[in-house]
Amino acid sequence: MLRSLAAFRLLPGLLAAVFLLSACTNPDDFDEPLPDLGDFSLGHNVVVASKMKKVAISREASAEEWETVMKAAVQERFGRYDGDKMYHLGISVEGYILAPPGIPLVLSPKSGLIINVTVWDDLAGAKINEEPKQFTVLETFSGDTLVGSGLTQTREEQMDNLARNAAKQIENWLLDNREWFGVAPGPQAGMVAPSTAPAEIPEGELEAPAEAAVDTVDEVVTSEAG
Repeated sequence: MLRSLAAFRLLPGLLAAVFLLSACTNPDDFDEPLPDLGDFSLGHNVVVASKMKKVAISREASAEEWETVMKAAVQERFGRYDGDKMYHLGISVEGYILAPPGIPLVLSPKSGLIINVTVWDDLAGAKINEEPKQFTVLETFSGDTLVGSGLTQTREEQMDNLARNAAKQIENWLLDNREWFGVAPGPQAGMVAPSTAPAEIPEGELEAPAEAAVDTVDEVVTSEAG
């Protein structure tokens, strides 16, 4: 209940941000050398959106749609890393606004997203950051979003824009906490690594220990979102 009330209190701040600010992240940096994130490799990529809140004027998007687009963006960015240690990312979508069409130019808001992120150390079987890190994510500023992305983009394009910006902000945060991931540079640091599509795991090939691990991460992320 308290988390639900907190999520509602977040929405006015998100609405103010999307009216006044534009994102400064660059999610299209895949042709640049891979940053040094130590021995990091992506383990489970868990996203929950069942408790998210929507700003009233927003276009609609389901929890399943947000979970799918966020997982794809996280896989695209972090699937490039090939370190020696596995880390899981648990992400909860807290709130969003997808700018609608038909609003006068002077009132056209930007699209925005609020997420909470927890990093898990697979070897230690524990969270690295005890309190989830919260991000307010805004769409990339461009000619298409200058007059409001609701007039120039589909909601799917808006969601993809926000999810990719969110993944980039998560990467920046992990780089700011580089000491979490070992002293030696990862094997791909400094090289240009292609982005990766979401991994497809054939039914029945997920081993029991991995299932248990992802269930644990999912349960904790869901409880933190609730």
